[in-house]
Amino acid sequence: MSETTQAASAEKAQSEHSTTGHRRKMVGKVIRDKMDKTVTVEVVSSRRDPLYGKYVRTRARFKAHDEKNEMKIGDQVEIQEHRPLSRDKRFIVTRLLKKFVEE
Repeated sequence: MSETTQAASAEKAQSEHSTTGHRRKMVGKVIRDKMDKTVTVEVVSSRRDPLYGKYVRTRARFKAHDEKNEMKIGDQVEIQEHRPLSRDKRFIVTRLLKKFVEE
């Protein structure tokens, strides 16, 4: 019986470990890249107002870590939550979705 309880506890620990690793991912636009290894990303989301039914746009700005200084203003990027890297940085840039093309 001790083998079955050990197997059950190991399985439970493994399932708990896999569920605790969720980190938010968001898509936004780079609005500032003047800092070293840091970009400011603006995430725009819209939600429906519960009373009037009108869609309200909200924006949030996050500082994200860009290790290689590759991102430029206007690029659309995906950011992911991370441990605190500085006083304001809690996100890292995971990938470039669309490069900004100036017309």
